[in-house]
Amino acid sequence: MTDISRRAFLITAAAVPASLAALPAAAATQDVTIQGMAFAPQTITIAAGDTVRWTNQDGAPHTATFQAAGMDTGRLSRGGTGELTFAQPGTYDYVCAIHPSMRGRVVVTG
Repeated sequence: MTDISRRAFLITAAAVPASLAALPAAAATQDVTIQGMAFAPQTITIAAGDTVRWTNQDGAPHTATFQAAGMDTGRLSRGGTGELTFAQPGTYDYVCAIHPSMRGRVVVTG
């Protein structure tokens, strides 16, 4: 390897870690289980851009309905899942539209 090509290689190799550090973190999917007529966890904290997936393990149908944000998983039968992605930081409260005593919260950090 010549001095010039070796130098170019070392400069390129040194720049790669810095460029990787600049990449945004990949969005994640966080899980909430519906069981025993409750959301678990009742409060979940995620990063902006992440998705929450609700899985119904109850015999009764449920929803995760965010009235203030205008979002809803739709009716989830036993074994059903619903996903919602949260782009903006904030606190989002939700209920099961079928069983309004079931309440949960998604906290989205910036």
